[in-house]
Amino acid sequence: MNKYLKIFFLICLFLLLFLIRGFSDELFYDPLIIYFQNDYLYTQMPQINVWHLIVDMLFRYVLNSLVSLGIIWVLFERKDYLKFTGFFLMLAFMILIILFVFLLKDKFESGYLLPFYVRRFIIHPIFLLLLLPAFYYQKLSNR
Repeated sequence: MNKYLKIFFLICLFLLLFLIRGFSDELFYDPLIIYFQNDYLYTQMPQINVWHLIVDMLFRYVLNSLVSLGIIWVLFERKDYLKFTGFFLMLAFMILIILFVFLLKDKFESGYLLPFYVRRFIIHPIFLLLLLPAFYYQKLSNR
């Protein structure tokens, strides 16, 4: 792929990530945003429609994952990296969402940090920040 075309696609894909984050309040149901922004240590948990929250978290995770896969493809153009990333993202979502639902049903009685960060890993493309350097290192070590 042409160098300038790669840069253009990367800018577009990162812009998509910013747009997903920027319009998250309008696109996704997440009452925990306000809860974690305020004095969550002193207030009760808000009423949460758990299924609606899970479906919207899944939708947001899928959008972020598709854009992340696009970024990895544009940077490395290797199907094995895409397969690994896809499998890793699916497995991570299954583990994290199960853990998050248990914590949600427990009403965060075991503490607030774990649910906060589990939710953050689900709704933000943090795994992209972990995988990009790993794939870059793999690419350099295979030279």
